Amino acid sequence: METIKPLHVAELRKMREAGEKIACLTAYDASFALLEDRAGVDVVLIGDSLGMVIHGGNTTTPVTVDDIVYHSKAVAPHLKRAFLIADLPFLSYATLDRALDSSQRLMQQGGAKMVKLEGGREQASIVEYLSVRGVPVCAHLGLQPQFIHKMGAFKVQGREDAAAEAMLHDAQVLAEAGADLLLLECIPAGLGARITAESPVPVIGIGAGAGVDGQILVLQDLLGISPQVTLGRTPRFVKNYMPGAVARGEKGGLIEAAIADYVREVKSGAYPAPEHCFDLPAGAKP
Repeated sequence: METIKPLHVAELRKMREAGEKIACLTAYDASFALLEDRAGVDVVLIGDSLGMVIHGGNTTTPVTVDDIVYHSKAVAPHLKRAFLIADLPFLSYATLDRALDSSQRLMQQGGAKMVKLEGGREQASIVEYLSVRGVPVCAHLGLQPQFIHKMGAFKVQGREDAAAEAMLHDAQVLAEAGADLLLLECIPAGLGARITAESPVPVIGIGAGAGVDGQILVLQDLLGISPQVTLGRTPRFVKNYMPGAVARGEKGGLIEAAIADYVREVKSGAYPAPEHCFDLPAGAKP
C-alpha cells in the first residue's frame, strides 16, 4: 500500500518551481476535510470566512481565535496529505506578543502548519517575529475582509497605478520579512501575474487571475450554498462545480466529484477562465 506523504512548505515551493498549480480550498469540519483530502486538494484553509458561511454574519471581524482553533481541531486529524493553514482572526495579531500567542494556539491546539494574516508592509515586523520563531506565515494582500470597516465595501483592489505599485512593494517586503506564501484577493489579473513573477515565494489567488501559482475558493461558494450565492450575489471569481457533477450523473459522491473537478481545473489551468477574472481599467499599466 502506497504511503501518503503530507505536503509541507518545501513541497509547495517545488510545485511552484515545477509549474504545477496549487489547488486550495477552505474547510471547517471533519466530513469536508476527508472529502477534500481524498479529492486531491493541496492546501486546506481554516478561514475566518466561517464567520459568514458557518455563523451567518455579514463580516469576518467577530471571529475569534477560539473559533479558529475549534474548527482547525476538527479538520487537522483528517488530512493525510493536504497542508493546513489557519487564519489569525481580527486583532489577534495586533502586537508581537498577541501574534505569537495566537499562532501558538492555532498550531499547538488546532494542528495548523501555517498561519495567515492580513495587511501590507506594516505587518512585516509581525511576519519576521513569527518566522524566526518557527511559525510559517501566509501574508494576505488585496481585498482584506478584516479591514472591511475601513475599506467600506468588498471591492476590487489595486486598479489604480499607485495602489498596484504599493501592493507590489508590500508583497516584496513581506516575502523578505519571512512570509512563506502570499495570498492575493480580488485584484486585476495583470497585477496578480506581475506580483507572482516577481515573488520569491508561491502566490495563491482568489479573484487574482490565472497568472498566480495556485487558486483558493471558499468551499460553500464552490458548492453553490454560501449565503451570498444563494441570495444571488455570486462574486465574479466564483464557479459552482455542483452542476457539472450532477450532469454527469455522479451517484452518491456529488460533493467529492465537484471538489475533484475543481482540483483538475486548477491543475490544468481551466479555472479561472477569463470570465472569473478582473481587468485593469483602460489605460492603466499591467
